[in-house]
Amino acid sequence: MHPLAAASAFFREFDLPARGVPLLRAPIAYAHPLDGGSAAFAHHELARTCDRLGPDGRRWRRLMAPLVRHSTGVTDFLLSGLRSLPRDVTAPLLLGTRVLGHLLRSDGLRTEAARALLTGVAAHAVSRLPSPPAGAIALLLGHLAHTTGWPLPQGGSVRIAEALVDDLRTHGGTVHTGHRVTDLAELDARVIMLDTTPHGLLSLAGDRLPPRYRRALDRFRYGPGAAKADFLVSEPIPWADPEVGRAGTVHLGGARADMLAAENAATRGVATQEPFVLLVDPAVTDPGRAAGGRRPVWAYAHLPNGDTRDLVPLITRRIERYAPGFTDTVIAARGVPAAEYETYNPNYPGGDIGAGAITLTQSVFRPVPAWNPYRTPLPGVYLCSASTPPGPGVHGMCGHLAAKAALHQEFGITTTPRLGPQDTAGATGHPRGPH
Repeated sequence: MHPLAAASAFFREFDLPARGVPLLRAPIAYAHPLDGGSAAFAHHELARTCDRLGPDGRRWRRLMAPLVRHSTGVTDFLLSGLRSLPRDVTAPLLLGTRVLGHLLRSDGLRTEAARALLTGVAAHAVSRLPSPPAGAIALLLGHLAHTTGWPLPQGGSVRIAEALVDDLRTHGGTVHTGHRVTDLAELDARVIMLDTTPHGLLSLAGDRLPPRYRRALDRFRYGPGAAKADFLVSEPIPWADPEVGRAGTVHLGGARADMLAAENAATRGVATQEPFVLLVDPAVTDPGRAAGGRRPVWAYAHLPNGDTRDLVPLITRRIERYAPGFTDTVIAARGVPAAEYETYNPNYPGGDIGAGAITLTQSVFRPVPAWNPYRTPLPGVYLCSASTPPGPGVHGMCGHLAAKAALHQEFGITTTPRLGPQDTAGATGHPRGPH
């Protein structure tokens, strides 16, 4: 699920649907099952969500409605890198008061259903709870459920990558795969954009980086890990509350207190038997993902960085707790421990899928304190990964902001090229350059 692929400034202009990548929305953005068979739901319609939250409905509306009205401003502010004045000056004021309320636990939510519904979104920060960054993430993703939604690209996440590669090729670019670059000396280009963590940059550049900058990169902190489980199942998940089966994303974390305990334990490096688990059954949103009586389900759990356990049995038990009989539907399963996630993607050291701890300091000053965090001391070398502002998420803004910095610094271009599909070629069919 990719809420930010529908909402970020980059993807709004890039326009995935116009490029043949429909963004599908489930009837319910996300659900949060609770013990005893009940559940809380974030519907696309804010009014419907408020109605279902009973005595907390008015409080949920008071929390989310102003953010919904200023959604573009709120989203653009949080995904801006926080190095320029916001176009919508209301956005930081709305966020500031609500994040403060979240930290003081005075957001007004009193029922366990509403408190769990909000805390489950805050857990997407994979960090200490409560905290300012987690509160901001909860408000960003939480209100998007009621605007552009939490969509899934038809055909799977790979369709987003394919659309980006197609655009690159349209502009004359070439993609090379199957070769691991181990030294910057292998690359001969005026500008090099590195989608790597600080650790990756250190590995590629070595002693060519100034000592002070190397020390700053060495101080960059990585966060808790995630372990993933992929299931092939024979039928939809048999949730105790069948309506959970209409949600695109499901948070398995129990009550607010349970999630706080689990997330803070993972942040401290302490393993638990009841971690927070996020689950998606893609066929709920994209029925084409189910065929021949089989459908994929994936889930990941938040764990201490470098955790070596195969979490398939534990994640299975977590699902079974809220969906009795799930085990009987499993045809096959495979797991990726947190410690092995770095093999799949070197940007996930120890399983840190955020490519860096989401702390207050590192939310702004990542990877190092600098007005231009994308530019490195090496001529023409820029970082553009989730280790740079605004941080992790499928929003394209790390690369977008890094590219703007490189265009300005290296080419003297201060006007951002248009990104929409109608602008990828001129009247003669030749690519517009440089993008």
